[in-house]
Amino acid sequence: MVGVVLAAPFMLIGLLLGLLATGAEALQELLSTKEERDASRSERRAAELRDRAVTEHGLDTTFDGDWNGAAGQFLLRWYGHSSHHQRLVALTEGRTVLAAPPKRVSIRRESLVQVVAEIPSEDAVLEDPLLGEHASDRLRLRFSDGSWLTLITEERRSELHMYVLRRSRTGGADAAMG
Repeated sequence: MVGVVLAAPFMLIGLLLGLLATGAEALQELLSTKEERDASRSERRAAELRDRAVTEHGLDTTFDGDWNGAAGQFLLRWYGHSSHHQRLVALTEGRTVLAAPPKRVSIRRESLVQVVAEIPSEDAVLEDPLLGEHASDRLRLRFSDGSWLTLITEERRSELHMYVLRRSRTGGADAAMG
């Protein structure tokens, strides 16, 4: 009961701030020029199309769901090496390299990064299912058995995206292997 009494003012403040933010957005919409409104509408439409494409291609899931496939087995081994959720992905000649800190929580994790997996290009290919149509932070690592896992980059158009896009334009989808 005391917790509810103590939390009630914070809940009211949060509600008030939410209402103020909504009001500010509505006021900004009313005071904006036609060009600004059109640009805002266009941005919202592009975001909706991107989100729909991400869902259609399954890029909103971690992997294809088959734990017996190469991607599922890779994930099981991957977490055995490091439970940290972030990975560094590097494409080298003929392989994809993944590195990570050894523990979930670590001090100076950047300096402790170690290679946790090397995947030969004949076993897996990095691809962009959206083919550069939408600026997305998602890529797919597709294994030779058809299973796949999703990689999320820190940028919408990362260097990996640009690499895959260049390779697909010059040498076909298979050239994205590295």
